[in-house]
Amino acid sequence: MNLTLDQAQAVSRSAPALQIASVGEKLRYALNFAALPKDIIYVDGDNGIDTNDGLSWDAPMKTIQAAVTLAPAGGTVLVKPKAIPVGSADPADYAETIIIPNTKPGLALIGYNTGRAQGALPQIKKGAGSTALLTIRAPGCLIAGLGFNGGSATGGGILLDDDGATKLAFGTSIIGCHFKNCAGSSATDGRLGGAIQWASTGGAWQILIKDCRFYKNLADIVLLGAGGGVTVQDVVIEDCVFSNPGTSVDVNLWLGGNGITGLVIRRCTFQELPAITSGSVARYMDLTGCVGVLTDCNFGCTGLTFRNASMGTGARVPATVFISCCYQQVAAGAGATGEIGYTA
Repeated sequence: MNLTLDQAQAVSRSAPALQIASVGEKLRYALNFAALPKDIIYVDGDNGIDTNDGLSWDAPMKTIQAAVTLAPAGGTVLVKPKAIPVGSADPADYAETIIIPNTKPGLALIGYNTGRAQGALPQIKKGAGSTALLTIRAPGCLIAGLGFNGGSATGGGILLDDDGATKLAFGTSIIGCHFKNCAGSSATDGRLGGAIQWASTGGAWQILIKDCRFYKNLADIVLLGAGGGVTVQDVVIEDCVFSNPGTSVDVNLWLGGNGITGLVIRRCTFQELPAITSGSVARYMDLTGCVGVLTDCNFGCTGLTFRNASMGTGARVPATVFISCCYQQVAAGAGATGEIGYTA
């Protein structure tokens, strides 16, 4: 959907962090999916009541799930951050798990925020249980400006739950979100879940993950299992900062197994080599089975190799993923640029 100027300005007044005036890339992506202002359902965890109609800040819903249930297909759920108590070192949470069902295609779930940092956007944190904080089962959804904190839960952050039949999560865009402390069923094996993950059935093609900050997640983006034997296609991961410190992380991108065809990873920062104690991967990424490009990325390391074999010390990157303009640090006076090349 392309909005008129008046419609775009109306959305901007509701979600200032989208920054209509600058008409940047993040805004352009968001507005192409955003619903008309009349379709907005408002959520205020401090002042809302789930029996309200949710049609204004004067009568908001209390929980995100209630708003998702009420919103029409193609509608927008706008979430206000909960008030942070004076002296608190952590945001107040929406302590719930949320499901976008298959009857809500094109739903936009947007945080009313002042930035991408934790504390500047609404935070979803259940703190217990094995269910993902947000499960998406409808196509064409937009998730923007929200924080996901796994806490002590083991279900991960966002689950793209697509079985190709009754649950379809293709066409999802995840933009400008913050992910922290997300893990799956293991405390050390990132292959079993993380901040954003595909269900073990695979599916969920045409995915955009853009301008997100990942921090202290066991794994950041995960293709669970081998994708159910289904090769996921058309995935773009761009302008993201991936988790550190290394002692909290097993892997940033686990996309191995059946892999992803049409994978683009560009303009991303990988801060520190994952090195959690007793970790199973201990690399920035495993792209086994993938076809695509890795370009314009920076890695916080020196002297590591990126190769299609288990001995690749920085990442497992097959020959079918082309590497260009990616860099790691070099020793002073070494006379090299630090550019990373593929090693067979």
